[in-house]
Amino acid sequence: MKRLFIAIAFLCGMSTYVNAVPGLVTNIIFSVGKIKNGGGIGNPLPKSPATSPEVTLDDHTLTFDESCSGCVLYLVNEDDEVEYTTVITSDTLVLPSTLEGQYELQIIRDNWCFYGGIEL
Repeated sequence: MKRLFIAIAFLCGMSTYVNAVPGLVTNIIFSVGKIKNGGGIGNPLPKSPATSPEVTLDDHTLTFDESCSGCVLYLVNEDDEVEYTTVITSDTLVLPSTLEGQYELQIIRDNWCFYGGIEL
């Protein structure tokens, strides 16, 4: 499972990161890819549109729309290692304050990976 998400991180490397500034709520911009059975992602342009979730970042607090409930969240660091993972169970999530640096935020919903860069 870890190899799948490292492959996603490698294939979907982000160059633009949303900065976590206390008191400044920022929308995260997501790209989307379909997860293939063998790992990695397939065609980034799905045949039918996959609606990206609406997620905001304020310091270390993420706020999600209802489409994220039950989805798996991964934070992949610059070394392409999964540094943090959780299942989204509410509309807000406070990330550990020990997380610092640039990460790729991945939200897995069904066979779709929504990914965007954040800096904590």
